[in-house]
Amino acid sequence: MAQKIAFTASRAEVAQTARAALITRYGNAAPEEADVIVSLGGDGFMLETLHKVQSLGIPVYGMNRGTIGFLMNTYAESDLPTRLAAAEEAVLNPLRMLATRADGSITEASAINEVSLLRAGPQAAKLKITVDKRLRMSELVCDGALVCTPAGSTAYNYSAHGPIIPIGSDVLALTAMSAFRPRRWRGALLPKQAVVEIEVLEPGKRPVMAEADANSVMGAVKVEIRSDPSVVHRILFDPGHGLEERLISEQFT
Repeated sequence: MAQKIAFTASRAEVAQTARAALITRYGNAAPEEADVIVSLGGDGFMLETLHKVQSLGIPVYGMNRGTIGFLMNTYAESDLPTRLAAAEEAVLNPLRMLATRADGSITEASAINEVSLLRAGPQAAKLKITVDKRLRMSELVCDGALVCTPAGSTAYNYSAHGPIIPIGSDVLALTAMSAFRPRRWRGALLPKQAVVEIEVLEPGKRPVMAEADANSVMGAVKVEIRSDPSVVHRILFDPGHGLEERLISEQFT
C-alpha cells in the first residue's frame, strides 16, 4: 500500500512552489494521518518541523529548498515514493534546557542542535560551569558557550571550532565562543547522560541570553542542560547520504 505523505514547506517562494508541485503529483495527507512528513526548506525549517511533529512519532524526510541543507536530501519531484521506501533512518534525542531568570521564573525548551548562552551586552560573559554537580570551571570569560548533540555538532558548534561528533556517539560537546579566560579554551566532550549547569556571573553587568534552537530567554542567570532520551526524532536520508556520511565528509571538505 502506498505511503500517505504530508507535505510541509517554509514560507520561501521556492519551497511553496515545490510543495504545490509535489501535492499535485502525490496528494497530501493530514500530518496526523500520514506515514511520513516531507519537509521542504532549509535546516532551520527542518528543525521547526521536527519540533512540531514530535508527538506524532512519524519520520521526517527533508528536501532542500533552502541554503545549507545539512539535514536535507537533494530535491527532486520524481520517484519520491521509491526514495522514501529506500531511505535510511537516523534517530536523535534532543537536549532539554531549563533557563532561570533573576526573578526565579523558569523557561523549559527542547533543542535538537544545541543550547547556547550568548552575551547580550557590550561586555564578555562570565560563566561558571558545573557538570553532574561537580564544579569544573569557576570562571569562563567568553562571548558565549554551548552544549550540542552529535547532530548539532556541524552547526554553530563547528563554526565555534568545536569537534564534529559521529551520530550514535553517546557524547555531547561543550564549546566556548571566543574564550578570553582561560585563553583559547577548546571545550570538552561529555557523556551523553551528563547534566551541565551554567551559572551567569555578574548578570546585571554582563547579561546573557540562553537559546534552545529558536527559543530565546533574555536575562538568564542559570541554565541546566541535559539530553532527553524520552523524546525521539526520526529523520530519513537517501542511502549513502545519511548523517554519518555527512559528518565524515564535512571533516574532509
